[in-house]
This record gives sequence, structure tokens and C-alpha cells, in this order.
Amino acid sequence: MNITPIQHVSLFDNLVTEDSKKVNGANTETFEALLNSAMGLIKETEDATNAAEQAELEYMLGLNDSVTDLLVAQQKANISLQYTVAIKNAVTQAYQEIMAIQF
Repeated sequence: MNITPIQHVSLFDNLVTEDSKKVNGANTETFEALLNSAMGLIKETEDATNAAEQAELEYMLGLNDSVTDLLVAQQKANISLQYTVAIKNAVTQAYQEIMAIQF
């Protein structure tokens, strides 16, 4: 059984701490890194979902009889999707708050 961790979770933590240190000046590099990390997170979520679907197909066809591998693949895809949706919701909420600011 091969269990690999979700990689991009720690990238967002690093960006938040770096962003909090850089209060002054334009911070386009941090936004670009955040955007790239988000795109990587979406790709990783898609890969985990595809792996779970492949594990389900192999289990149904009898090519793999390990229920543990199937459940791990499904749970990894589920957690990855939940994290991606949580990040999307946080970014959307931040955008709405910024748009609500009146100058």
C-alpha cells in the first residue's frame, strides 16, 4: 500500500506567514505564488480523484482485492476536495469583503 501526503497544504501556511511579514509595499510575487499554489492544489485534487476512480474500477473488476487501498484513495480524494473548497470559499469571502470596502 502506497500512501502519499497531500503536498500543497503546507505551501499555503508558508504564504500566510510570509505575507504577514511583508506588510509594506506591493506584494505581487506573493500573489503569484499563492495563485500557482492554488493551481497546484486543484491539479492534486484532480489527480487524487482520478486515482480514487481508478481504484474503484480496479476493485469492481477484481484486479485489486484490497479494500484498504480503495478506502485510502477515496478518503484522500475527499479530504483534498474539502480543502480545495475551503480555500475557494476563503478567497471568495476575502474578495467580497474587499469589494464591500468603500473609499
